Amino acid sequence: MDQKNSEIAKDDLLTTHPGNETDSSDKSDTGKQQDENRDIPYGEKIGEESDHPPLQGQQTKQLDKLPVKRTRVKRFVCTECGFRAAKKSELLRHTRKYTGEEPYNCDQCDYSAAHKVSLDLHITKHTGENLFRCEDCGYRTAYMSNLTGDMRTHTDEKPYKCDQCDYSAARKGNLDRHMTAHTEDKPYMCGECGHTSADRSALTVHMRRHTGEEPYKCDMCGYSAAKKCHLESHMARHTGDKRFMCVDCGYRTAHMSNLSVHMRIHTGAKPYKCDQCDYSTAQKGNLDRHKANHTGGKRFMCGVCGYRATARSYITIHMRTHTDVKPYQCDQCDYSTARKGNLDRHMANHTGENPTCVESADTGRLKNIP
Repeated sequence: MDQKNSEIAKDDLLTTHPGNETDSSDKSDTGKQQDENRDIPYGEKIGEESDHPPLQGQQTKQLDKLPVKRTRVKRFVCTECGFRAAKKSELLRHTRKYTGEEPYNCDQCDYSAAHKVSLDLHITKHTGENLFRCEDCGYRTAYMSNLTGDMRTHTDEKPYKCDQCDYSAARKGNLDRHMTAHTEDKPYMCGECGHTSADRSALTVHMRRHTGEEPYKCDMCGYSAAKKCHLESHMARHTGDKRFMCVDCGYRTAHMSNLSVHMRIHTGAKPYKCDQCDYSTAQKGNLDRHKANHTGGKRFMCGVCGYRATARSYITIHMRTHTDVKPYQCDQCDYSTARKGNLDRHMANHTGENPTCVESADTGRLKNIP
């Protein structure tokens, strides 16, 4: 994909409309008000009736002193979506969602963010400054807003509702992502397979399917992942922190989103539907693979046996059958395997656990165990 065509210059997103500047007028009005306050008779307040008739010219002065509500002139307009701002700096922050600019860098790792508040939140993961704690599950966070979101996972409160279907969410960000399904506003496209996305960061994650990049690495074993959530799920295997449990079968996970996907096994819900046939599924990844049957999208082929796949990452896993590479090793015996799911099932032999299903950190899917 041509980088020049995919990136939007910041100046192209800025439009200035004529308007009155407020900074200088605010200062002059403040000085004027301070001077005129000396003309108010002692014991009388602006806007209240007085027993004394106003002196000539005093009534006009009193009207001048009444508080005036100032409206901010939003002169700066985003040419991409029409967003308006009163200050150029506000518009520049807004346009980062289109330009992909992330000027705030963490000095302890390679994390970067478009907004300072996001970096501040990230830094707490290094410093451990999590001031707010959930009494139900022990979740800790640096921000009260995050704790509020966590509490909704316990109460099942979902205040953010879609006005086009019956979808509702506990967090606004989840609703925003859902709305793209209705608006089809997905300006970012993958040059490899045509996949489209609503934001640049999601496309970056998608591209790892083709490149095989796995930037998130476990510091306790050799595991690595393309998505941060997969690493977090994996880390729970080391720490044992799986606070969300299915009441039907006892399945436990570190993330509410994984539990929501898991529950579809019991409810039979299949919200992801193919627009070319009557196929439906409980997981988006299954739908993506199914659509490849319509488009003929198995573009990646194994040079040894001719096996074809829709993503390069699948070829990478498949090649281990030829090379005998087994990166997933048991830390309690000499067992090793080419696939993470096989190791998960093997570990149940040591722990004595035999869950109905296990979570695959490689794909984020839940697999049934016979």
